[in-house]
Amino acid sequence: MMMNLFSTFDPSTNFNMSLNWISTFLGLILIPSLFWLIPSRFSYLWMKIILMLHKEFKVLIGPINTKGNTMIFIALFSMILMNNFLGLFPYIFTSTSHMTMTLSLALPLWLTFMLFGWINHTSHMLAHLVPTGTPPILMPFMVCIETISNIIRPGTLAIRLSANMIAGHLLMTLLGNTGSYLSNLMISLLIITQILLLLLETAVSMIQAYVFAVLSTLYSSEVN
Repeated sequence: MMMNLFSTFDPSTNFNMSLNWISTFLGLILIPSLFWLIPSRFSYLWMKIILMLHKEFKVLIGPINTKGNTMIFIALFSMILMNNFLGLFPYIFTSTSHMTMTLSLALPLWLTFMLFGWINHTSHMLAHLVPTGTPPILMPFMVCIETISNIIRPGTLAIRLSANMIAGHLLMTLLGNTGSYLSNLMISLLIITQILLLLLETAVSMIQAYVFAVLSTLYSSEVN
């Protein structure tokens, strides 16, 4: 009886296989793989960018209910930036150059901000329709102007991003198509011009992702 009791600790008793030793490595399997890796320079750079954006968005949103809110706009910035960068590579579709993509990002954000503001802060939203110091005779016109400017916000966000993405790519395509008709000297100048345009498009990709995220943050701060 005693031998059978202690035989349960024998690693070869279960299913005639030495599977008991696998439990030794279960702890190592459950540890995330990043634990074993030294953070790269890219990881440090990306973390610094995220922390910088968090501090800036936190100031823009305001002191009320800022816990976790900045992550929405940081994720939005990251997604747009990734798509903008991917569009710079040859034969890769630039999804942010189409209104289907940009309006799908801008419209739900604006709609949720408006619903939250009008349901929870109705008087505050009504006060936004008439700027401070407006003469009484101009108040009806200011309400119309502010209402229209508020309604077109998702459209302006979407058009700004897609138009900037289209413009640079269109210019590079038009210049590239003329290469077969040029001399060797002009082709050299064309290559230099294309490289400069590619650098400009890289900067535009970062700027437009930042502008989209910042304007979305400002629109959300108005409903608090």
